[in-house]
Amino acid sequence: MKETLQGKKSVRVSESSSPRILVSSITSVFNLFTLIRILLITGLAIFCLQVFGQSAVKDYKTVITERAAKIVNELGITDSNKYNEVLGDIVNQYSQLNVIDEEVKTAVTNIKAQSLSKEETEKALKSEEGKKSERLKQLHTTFLAQVEKNLSDEQIEKVKDGMTYKICPITYAAYQDMLPNLTTEQKEKIHGWLKEARELAMDEGSSDRKHAVFGKYKGRINNYLSGQGYDLKTETAAWQERIKQRDQKRE
Repeated sequence: MKETLQGKKSVRVSESSSPRILVSSITSVFNLFTLIRILLITGLAIFCLQVFGQSAVKDYKTVITERAAKIVNELGITDSNKYNEVLGDIVNQYSQLNVIDEEVKTAVTNIKAQSLSKEETEKALKSEEGKKSERLKQLHTTFLAQVEKNLSDEQIEKVKDGMTYKICPITYAAYQDMLPNLTTEQKEKIHGWLKEARELAMDEGSSDRKHAVFGKYKGRINNYLSGQGYDLKTETAAWQERIKQRDQKRE
C-alpha cells in the first residue's frame, strides 16, 4: 500500500512538471525563431545597404561620366584613344573632388561634435579649410598637367569653361554688352578676374559653390567699375531695355 501511494505521488510530480517542460520547450523554440528572424532582418538590411551603396556609386559614376563626355565632345578629338584618356582624366578629377568634399564634411562634423570652445572650434575649422585648399591646389596642378599631354591650350580653355558651366565667357560677354565703351585695360582686368575665378571654381564640387566663387569676383569687378566712374545701376537698367528691344525685333 505504501509503495502504491509513493507511485501515485511520483506520477503526480511527473504530471505537474510536464507543463513546465512544455512551456520551456515553447519558449526555446520561440527564442530560436526570434533569433532567426532578427538575423534574417539584419542580414536583409545589410544587403540592402550594400546594394543601395553600390547603386549610388554607380549612379554617381554615370553622372560624372556623362558630364565629362559633354565637355570632351566639344574638343574635336578624332583619336579614340586620346578621347578616352581625356574623358578618364576629367571623370577622375570629378571623382577626386568628391572624395575631398566628403572627407572634409566628415572632418567638420567631427570637429563640431567635440566639446571645444568657440575659439578652438574656429581654429580647428580654419585648419581643416587650409588642408582642403592645399589638397585642391595639388589636385588642380596634377589634373592640368595630365590633360596637357593630349590637349592644346585652346582645348584646355574649353575644358575649364566646361567644368564651370561656361560662366567665364558668358559673364565676360555680358559685361561687354552692358558696357560697350569699356577700354582695353578695363576689359583685360575683367577678363583676368573671371579667369582667376574659373581656376578656383573648377575645384569646387557643386554648382552652387562654383557660382559662389564667380559671385565673389563679380563683386570685385563691380567695385572696380564703380571706381572707374560707371553707374552700374543705371547701366544695368539701360542694358536690360536694350535686350528687351532686341528680343522684340526677333519676334
